[in-house]
Amino acid sequence: MATKLVRGACPHDCPDTCGIVTEVENGRPVQFYGDPDHPITQGWLCAKVRPYLDHVNHPDRLTHPLRRVGPKGSGQWQRLSWDEAMGEIGQRWRAIIAEFGAEAILPYSYSGTLGLLQMGVVNGRFWNRLGASQLARTICGAAAEFAVEATLGSRRSQPYEDVQHSQLVIIWGHNPVSTAPHFMPHLLQARKNGTQVVVIDPRRTRTAKLADWHLAPNPGSDGALALGLAQHIVHNGWHDETWLAQHTVGWPELQARLADYPLARVAQITGLPEADLARLAQLYAQTSPALIKIADGLQRNFTGGQTVRAICALPALTGQYGRLGGGLAYSTSGYLQWDGEAVGKRSECPPPGRRVNMNRLGAALLGEVADPPIQSLFVYGSNPAAIAPNAGRVAEGMRREDLFTVVHELFMTDTAVLADIVLPATSQLEHTDLHKAYGHTYLTYNHPALPPLGECKSNWDVMQLLATEMGFIEPWLHQAADAVLDEVLTTTAAKNPALAGITLDRLKQENTVPLTIEPAVPFADGRFPTPSGKVELYSQTMADMGLEPLPGWQPELDSGGQDGEELNGRFPAHEALTLISAAAHHFVTSTFANQAALVDREGEPFVEIHPDDAARHHIQTDDWVRLENGRGFCDLRARVTDGVRPGVVASPKGRWGRLGNGRTINWLTSDALADMAGQSTFHSSRVWLRRLD
Repeated sequence: MATKLVRGACPHDCPDTCGIVTEVENGRPVQFYGDPDHPITQGWLCAKVRPYLDHVNHPDRLTHPLRRVGPKGSGQWQRLSWDEAMGEIGQRWRAIIAEFGAEAILPYSYSGTLGLLQMGVVNGRFWNRLGASQLARTICGAAAEFAVEATLGSRRSQPYEDVQHSQLVIIWGHNPVSTAPHFMPHLLQARKNGTQVVVIDPRRTRTAKLADWHLAPNPGSDGALALGLAQHIVHNGWHDETWLAQHTVGWPELQARLADYPLARVAQITGLPEADLARLAQLYAQTSPALIKIADGLQRNFTGGQTVRAICALPALTGQYGRLGGGLAYSTSGYLQWDGEAVGKRSECPPPGRRVNMNRLGAALLGEVADPPIQSLFVYGSNPAAIAPNAGRVAEGMRREDLFTVVHELFMTDTAVLADIVLPATSQLEHTDLHKAYGHTYLTYNHPALPPLGECKSNWDVMQLLATEMGFIEPWLHQAADAVLDEVLTTTAAKNPALAGITLDRLKQENTVPLTIEPAVPFADGRFPTPSGKVELYSQTMADMGLEPLPGWQPELDSGGQDGEELNGRFPAHEALTLISAAAHHFVTSTFANQAALVDREGEPFVEIHPDDAARHHIQTDDWVRLENGRGFCDLRARVTDGVRPGVVASPKGRWGRLGNGRTINWLTSDALADMAGQSTFHSSRVWLRRLD
């Protein structure tokens, strides 16, 4: 019996963007594993994706379109044909456009796939042509992306293997064991060779357990911590004045600001001993090369952008940018940006519709967006009823009887169950795509290994059907998948030397191809693609936008959903705790949170509570507890542990409410926006705790 090996790319929201191999016999997948020829994957996959065939072959996969026939959320459905589904969507949309205009239709998507076609092109072309509202996709890393680009000009990062040259690695607000696992073998080898590893995180994560030193600051205090380290470095003359003079803008202004952050004050803000702050500052200043590695969880708070700006300043102070094994490791996305016109065809479409921030979905559905009001929601590649902040408001908005909701999904998620029409979606093994990473610099082509299950269709297939239904005849809405990829790749390559020699035919043959990156070490040529050509510690661009142009820190205080007032005396301010909802080890946000084996490994929905807080509320491990605030409540199992700070509770994100007690941790999280770029503020959420009998 002949076995066919089909190579592809993991589509999920992870910097590793692994190569995958599916072995197929007689049209059925028999094996699935990491591509041994992929330079990053090297033949192994994470705990989440390793059992991917369980995801593809899950008995709960949706296989045909459905129409709601009972009340919203009742689970009463009627089977439809695709023609019937498209006809009903078109009829409803034409009526909405006639009365309210196309901006009354809102697409909602995020990182269910990171593919160029099934995410990037799909997010643009059809919706631009329709004139629908634009979604501000800012839930993940918007503030950090903005801050890094404002400071350094581009998001660039060294290859994972270059950590072998680092003498010190500070992993700050990041847990790569769970969220960038293919970095870890390189880090662990470096540590064996003598590299010191420091983890800064309010929680003792899996990564923190492997470090030489773990510091646990108060949540949201990281910006002050970075500025305090900078102040101590400068106070002791450990900074590189020559490098600063040659390669930065705004150093005198920042130096003056650092006087506001003496270690005594920073110790009070962070909750860390002053001696530890002094030790860390000296260690960083006097160890070279030194690498600071961050990710997006660090900046999901009210001051997230300024926090990242402050951290970006530290490698400048010590002249670490441009050194092999030194500088900042955040994202490689700046090396390649797909040509925007080729992706979205904006010039051939109506003027852009208004922007709706995805973090404010509940508020938008309930009247915050009113001219025109949102009358239809189309969701794909996301599960907002589970993953969006202030999820109770999202669910309330989606239950509006006058809201027409379509969800394109693999499963009946928390979001899909509130839809009017549900369309069945393909998995990554059932469609074509092309993937670039944000943790490395390889492109990977995804060959479909299997025919679509049942009547499932890809995101791009559905956009083509919608275009036909709406009478749009533009050729670029009806191209075959490879034709779209070839067009975007070719157009981008004409402007970006990183794509030199890379064609679609080559990608389809070799499957994984490296970008051409010069210089190999980020900023080794001393040039930064900012307006000044230097590290902009003072950003005139930000000043022109009305933003604070220097790194800084401000105290933050979430109302807990109470509009700044204690709600009927139930939530005394002195008993408030800060909620952290970091990534689960076995889910990618809410993807895979319906796979029984992975759910079993993750365990019952739980919350980690420090022994001091547990004792105050007479709570022991395995007790049922309720976290609540003015936004809602969530019931969880208690885990009493000193792995979190006093005053902090931690519960991983990603659960499906409908597979538990109906609520997730996001019923408590804030939908306020951060200081930059419309960023989410999940980790700026106050909650109150009590034991349930």
